[in-house]
Amino acid sequence: MTRDGLSSIRKHRGASTITMLVMVLFFGGLLTMAIKLGPIYLDDVTIQEAIESLDGSEGLSEMGPARVMDLINRRLSVNNVRGFNPQNIAVEKNGEFVIIKVDYEIRTEMFYNVDAVVYFSHEYEMKGK
Repeated sequence: MTRDGLSSIRKHRGASTITMLVMVLFFGGLLTMAIKLGPIYLDDVTIQEAIESLDGSEGLSEMGPARVMDLINRRLSVNNVRGFNPQNIAVEKNGEFVIIKVDYEIRTEMFYNVDAVVYFSHEYEMKGK
């Protein structure tokens, strides 16, 4: 082979060991984040859907806050939302409107002594039929 042929082979060797290690660590970190944080966001979407499904419910405007909380807890139980504290939901009555505020944070361990804190805050104003 000529000298030009050898230099061409050297250019096409591929990624170095360090480059591959960095790529594996980077994508491994992304996968870890998705596995740890994904279920938290899915639970939040389920909580939102459970509360939003109350809008337009029969007799919602006449229900007291305790009855509304009972309905929410039942829907969360049916949807298998575990580890959520119902005390993070505040229900208020404002005339014929029911105001529901959800304010909570979840802390999960990522690895060793590194934790991730995810904070959610939602507010709903609903009126029954």
